[in-house]
Amino acid sequence: MPKEGDSKTVCMGSSRLRLDQEMSKRNSGPHAQPRVALYSHDTMGLGHLRRNLLIAQSLAESDIQATSLLITGAYEANFFTFPAGVDCLTLPRLRKDSSGKYVSGHLSISINDLVRLRAESICSAVKVFQPDVFIVDKIPVGAFGELLPTLRFLRQQTGTKCVLGLRDILDAPETVMAEWKASESRQAISEFFDEIWIYGDSQVYNSVSEYDWPPEIAKKARFTGYLNQSCRLSKSEAENTLPTSTENPKSEELIVCTVGGGQDGHALAQAFIEGLPNSGFQGVLLTGPFMPEKLLRSLQKNAENRPNLRVIKFSSEADQLISRADRVLAMGGYNTVCSLLSFQKPALLVPRVFPRSEQWIRAQKLQHLGVVDVLHPGHLTPAAIANWITSDAPKPPKASDMIDLNGLARVEKLCRLLINENTNRPSCPAERVL
Repeated sequence: MPKEGDSKTVCMGSSRLRLDQEMSKRNSGPHAQPRVALYSHDTMGLGHLRRNLLIAQSLAESDIQATSLLITGAYEANFFTFPAGVDCLTLPRLRKDSSGKYVSGHLSISINDLVRLRAESICSAVKVFQPDVFIVDKIPVGAFGELLPTLRFLRQQTGTKCVLGLRDILDAPETVMAEWKASESRQAISEFFDEIWIYGDSQVYNSVSEYDWPPEIAKKARFTGYLNQSCRLSKSEAENTLPTSTENPKSEELIVCTVGGGQDGHALAQAFIEGLPNSGFQGVLLTGPFMPEKLLRSLQKNAENRPNLRVIKFSSEADQLISRADRVLAMGGYNTVCSLLSFQKPALLVPRVFPRSEQWIRAQKLQHLGVVDVLHPGHLTPAAIANWITSDAPKPPKASDMIDLNGLARVEKLCRLLINENTNRPSCPAERVL
């Protein structure tokens, strides 16, 4: 029998798995397929998860044919269909309590124990999976610093390339600079990350200059362009995941209202229900999975006597719904805006302005380019919604003529370059020039 001190012992009876240290070293030769791990903290909403899932699917279906592991704090990941070569590790979730403090989502343990549990789970998964590229969404060190053990391991003992992936706009510059200083994000980027991928167009918003990044961080930045959702739908299998009632008569316009995760989307949803005309239009309201149940039931009750309106709590294929719409009302989150630009939809944005101004900044930038209409939430009324729906406003200019929407293709190329820099594996196929 193995002895207790043997480093190759697997102690199943004590619920401990002791791996030989050599298993964590990249000495077993190159993988048959490139491996990519994508982390999103997902303490609120699904935006980070959706973005990483889109990237993972694109990498799987490209000539790279990468196999990807999503590491996420959103159990809603299980509601999505994963393409071949993509799977998910779901972490025990965090949530905010009534005072705004983060606490354990479901487990009756302290926040310190929960973060330790998540941190060790992430590190163990990455050690075994051995990714060629590790993409971290938004927060360089993860929620409460939970990524630090993993980042230290990857930098010290592997050739894994680490990438920080950022949406186009994080928040107002003064807020971002203060948060990064408090969390030591700049130091972590300098120490652990090879590149920063900004999923946006610098001509719309230049986060490098807006956030006053120092030269050692700015040189790592790569603007990819916005992520074109239509590319994903055209590549995916043709499966209809939407209710048949969204098939509207040709004589009626389909008006879609989506409020992101739904945490703070009740006001827009209610204004849409009251403002949708009774004839000439079919309406679909997508409330999001995180709308408080009491508010959701209220919306459903208010919509009961509206035969031309359907309320849907959640759809894993919201992009399909937007692609079919004639007009769209939305709050202005990153993924929703990408979908609107991708499918060239006339849109009215009613963005969130508190506690973060990210959506408001994005909406104003796009309004300036003439590709969306914008309504400040302080001016939101059913009458304003009705006026916009029934207006004869001209079709917006083609977004792709004004904004870089080639983000997915550029992410594939950037990922290929990083993989090919790893001397432990053969080069990925296809071109290397951006």
